[in-house]
Amino acid sequence: MKMAAPTASKAASLGCNNKPAFPELDFRSGARVEELNKLIQEFTKHDQREYDDQRALEIHTAKDFIFSMLGMVQKLDQKLPVANEYLLLSGGVREGVVDLDLDELNVYARGTDYDMDFTLLVPALKLHDRNQPVTLDMRHSALCHSWLSLRLFDEGTISKWKDCCTIVDHINGATNYFFSPTKVADWFYDSISIVLSEIQKKPQRGMPKVEKVEKNGTIISIILGVGSSRMLYDIVPVVSFKGWPAVAQSWLMENHFWDGKITEEEVISGFYLVPACSYKGKKDNEWRLSFARSEVQLKKCISSSLMQAYQACKAIIIKLLSRPKAISPYHLRSMMLWACDRLPANYLAQEDCAAHFLLGLIDDLQHCLVNKMCPNYFIPQCNMLEHLSEETVMLHARKLSSVRSDPAEHLRTAIEHVKAANRLTLELQRRGSTTSIPSPQSDGGDPNQPDDRLAKKLQQLVTENPGKSISVFINPDDVTRPHFRIDDKFF
Repeated sequence: MKMAAPTASKAASLGCNNKPAFPELDFRSGARVEELNKLIQEFTKHDQREYDDQRALEIHTAKDFIFSMLGMVQKLDQKLPVANEYLLLSGGVREGVVDLDLDELNVYARGTDYDMDFTLLVPALKLHDRNQPVTLDMRHSALCHSWLSLRLFDEGTISKWKDCCTIVDHINGATNYFFSPTKVADWFYDSISIVLSEIQKKPQRGMPKVEKVEKNGTIISIILGVGSSRMLYDIVPVVSFKGWPAVAQSWLMENHFWDGKITEEEVISGFYLVPACSYKGKKDNEWRLSFARSEVQLKKCISSSLMQAYQACKAIIIKLLSRPKAISPYHLRSMMLWACDRLPANYLAQEDCAAHFLLGLIDDLQHCLVNKMCPNYFIPQCNMLEHLSEETVMLHARKLSSVRSDPAEHLRTAIEHVKAANRLTLELQRRGSTTSIPSPQSDGGDPNQPDDRLAKKLQQLVTENPGKSISVFINPDDVTRPHFRIDDKFF
């Protein structure tokens, strides 16, 4: 996947700021580069959402409802850790914020089904007491996947979770419990359903309306109606680790675009196992490694023009390559990270190069399809497209060829889609499809309701950190006192 990087002098000669005497054209399509840049800017303008005070309060109300619900899930059977650390990411699973399979997910559309979407990683188990590289049991799995034996945990944990395990008896008489992603997801969905049923028996003023609760494979999707907004939460049960997996140790030895910009400690602070299996893996036993926490940190080092090109490219391919489901936005994000390693930082930082970056991402994706090769950024020996058939990759490669032949037209289509979604949202807001949220204290100061100061704090955080994600440390016994950690918006 890596290619020789141009030297700094060559990068300067390629600079997008150089103004030729004639309009700069894309050789393949004949499109004017200046026009493509303007279309990407227009897409970005419509795709980015600004939050006023009312919307900030709605975001807080939905988040507080979800966290309170999870606190009640913990109290059902004490399975979840008492003091848990969730990772809240901007964008739903369908946006590729986590490496999960999309073929089992119901189709939700922004504007039609929701206005804002989030992914919430909820640790079912935590292994945070190790400083050495974490060695996982990958004997039964494809690369980037692992089984998880509860022998790593104490007897109390095994006792709580053994009903969510598959059991393997050894010849020597020992019994091994393997944590099952499918059984954990079933338990999680059942527990959430019980809690929501109890909550809805005693509705409180200002409480979000639960419009939809669905189990999509191993993900629980909840759509909440909050004031004038509809918010999609994709909740993912995970296993959380501190440290770094041994299988990815060699990646740390390489040079990367983020060297010197953020510390290695920030990048390798932890990783997850998410409930997804390989193409030939055993669904009941196999988990997938996820570096979601590291990816949040890496985003800090990516230029705004490259991110704009990535978002525009993602909007095009989500529609175009949706059937059959073979290419995920996560594949595109991996290619972007490889491009950041391959190309000089001063070239990628140029503000008027978004068109070149968009065309380059399309070329990279087509190259990966034709060669059926897309290395995982953190574990390069793992080819994420290895399982695809020749017919599937060539079908998608031909579709991408049509994009590359007329990128301007596909950008205009993406712009129309996002404008239509925004119009639907505004229309629902005008009609007042959900009741406006009163101030959390307006019903007489119920001590179980969130404090106004917390709402104001969230408004301040959203205002000061537009588009960023929030990690929250929360104790389910006192959900009114979360501790916020602000990270850049997850991509």
